Amino acid sequence: MGKGKSPQIWKFYKIEGSKLVRLRRECPRCGRGVFLAKHKDRLHCGKCGYTEFIKPT
Repeated sequence: MGKGKSPQIWKFYKIEGSKLVRLRRECPRCGRGVFLAKHKDRLHCGKCGYTEFIKPT
């Protein structure tokens, strides 16, 4: 386990009516429960290092 504070996972979800909606994307390599961190120019997985770059508009 990493050092420091663990993330507050409940902040990654929102309830709309009777449905649960994820606010962040999940890592395609790691699977369910591992979310991608959103940076200014990219999405990044801290577990496996997967990165998707966001194209500037």
